[in-house]
Amino acid sequence: MGKGWGILFQKIQEIQKNLEQIKEELTEKRVEATSGGGVVKAVVDGNQNLVSLKIDKEVLEMGDVEMLEGLIIAAVNEAMRKAREIWMEELTKLTGGLPIPPLF
Repeated sequence: MGKGWGILFQKIQEIQKNLEQIKEELTEKRVEATSGGGVVKAVVDGNQNLVSLKIDKEVLEMGDVEMLEGLIIAAVNEAMRKAREIWMEELTKLTGGLPIPPLF
């Protein structure tokens, strides 16, 4: 293996180590999104794990299951989108702006 390959391999290992550190840090970050004027609130961590879902009692009392399902989906999807943005920002910092294939 030539010297160039050794340097490349070393850089890849460094990026992998940094990536694991970023994943750990993102576990602590939270993003939230609401729908229905705030009657549904989803909280997602930076690794795109749903960590909290709050539903206002008044929407439950309405009894419209389809509307509630839509509100939940909208809030969770928006929170996931925000979490992906945070992830991509961190990844861009790590790679110095080099293009990378989608990870999601």
